[in-house]
This record gives sequence, C-alpha cells and structure tokens, in this order.
Amino acid sequence: MREYTRGEVFRANLPYGVMVVLGACVIAACVGSSAAGVAWAGLYVLYGIAGALWVMRFICPFCAYYNSRGCPCGYGLVSARIAQKGEKTCFSEKFKRHIPVIVPLWIIPVLCGGYALLRGFSLPLLVLLVLFVADAFVILPLLSRKHSCAECPQRDDCPWMGQRGGR
Repeated sequence: MREYTRGEVFRANLPYGVMVVLGACVIAACVGSSAAGVAWAGLYVLYGIAGALWVMRFICPFCAYYNSRGCPCGYGLVSARIAQKGEKTCFSEKFKRHIPVIVPLWIIPVLCGGYALLRGFSLPLLVLLVLFVADAFVILPLLSRKHSCAECPQRDDCPWMGQRGGR
C-alpha cells in the first residue's frame, strides 16, 4: 500500500477547503457584508468542518485505509482517533447512508447565489459563484477520481466510483 506524505494529503484536501471558503464567500455576498452575512458564512464553514468530521466518524472506520497513511486525504488516521474500526464489507452501505449529510455543502451556495443573482445582478457574486461551481463540480471530483479514488482498494465497491466508472 502506498503511503502519502503530508504535502500530498494537503493537496488532496485543498479543493474541499477551497470549496468551503468559496461557498462561505458566496453566502456572505448574498446576505451582504453585514453581521448576518458573516454569521451565515461562518455557519457554512462550521458545517464544512463538521461534514469532514462526520465522514471521518461514520464512513472512514469501514474503509480499507482506516488508521493508515495509505489514505490519500489523511482521514484514515484522524478517524482512528475518533471512531473504532468497522467491517470493510459495510463500507458501501455506510457510504450510501452518510454521504447525504454533506451533499448540501455543494447545493447551498448554488441556491443562495442563484437566487441572489435573480434578484439583482452582481458581477462579484457571479465570479464567486462560477469559481465555486468550477471547484465543487469539476476540480474536486476530477482530482478525487484521478488521485484518491484511482488508487483505492474499495473503488469497485464504492457507490460513488461504481456509478461513474472513474478507474
């Protein structure tokens, strides 16, 4: 099993981090640069962090990379600190059950940004929204498929990879 360096783990997590930051910026731009805008953006960032922890707690214990440096995103080592190992055969079931918890991270900024743009055009908001969509729906999935998923021993059983055939 290949072991990943801290630099590789950082690069693997960068698109998700960028997505969360851009999503927060979209939300703040929609609400305005008021205390409410900052608060909603902050809640979105907290949701992004909680979403990653949720994956580590409820999906990663069932992964073949649990508690190893073989996990491309580094979640396997963190997961071992917060959850006990589960059965690898349950990975697909756990993935299907828990991944919907983080899906709104991809949807909320698009809905907020789209609605705000319908109410009144804003070039800065449009730019933020385009950057968010490019990162969340193109860059992040592409890098996941080519980097993390391509080398995963569970890719054939993965609900996400199995449907998209990105081997």
